[in-house]
Amino acid sequence: MAKKSTTKRSSSSTKKVAAKKSSTLRRPVARPKPAPARAAVKTSEPAVVKSVPRKGYGKRELDYFRAIITDKRKEILEELESLKASMMDVQTGEYANESSTYSLHMEQGTDAMEREKVFLFASREGKFLNYLDDALKRIENGSYGFCTDCGKLIEKERLEAVPHAQQCVQCKLKKGSSGRV
Repeated sequence: MAKKSTTKRSSSSTKKVAAKKSSTLRRPVARPKPAPARAAVKTSEPAVVKSVPRKGYGKRELDYFRAIITDKRKEILEELESLKASMMDVQTGEYANESSTYSLHMEQGTDAMEREKVFLFASREGKFLNYLDDALKRIENGSYGFCTDCGKLIEKERLEAVPHAQQCVQCKLKKGSSGRV
């Protein structure tokens, strides 16, 4: 009979533990109250934004800038051709191979460094060519000469020096991204 009484105790103690667990689990949860409804704000009229026509450069100035850009573009294309020619092997018409038959180990390193430098120059010139092409597109669509940040007209002197400029001197100095003006 001793065994029966212990089993009864264990079953009664498990019931007590289960009752304690269930009572801790069944606590009421506080739910947030819904926000009070706000009254809709009525506006009498929609806001009308007047677009002020921007006075940019005239046809003669735009033609002048277009000529500057196309001249620079021609120079860049010529430089890219000369860089390409320096990278090509004259006999095979393929890019120069670093394992030349006459090169020694040290010369191969120098050759590889020179080739890498030429590739970097070509990459930089290609990026500049894209900037010039974008400037020509801006001339065509009428947005050339306006600062992309403040919307003011970029000074003529700046555009003569940097014809692909998209920001006025003040905004470029504020940005200070590349350090160049």
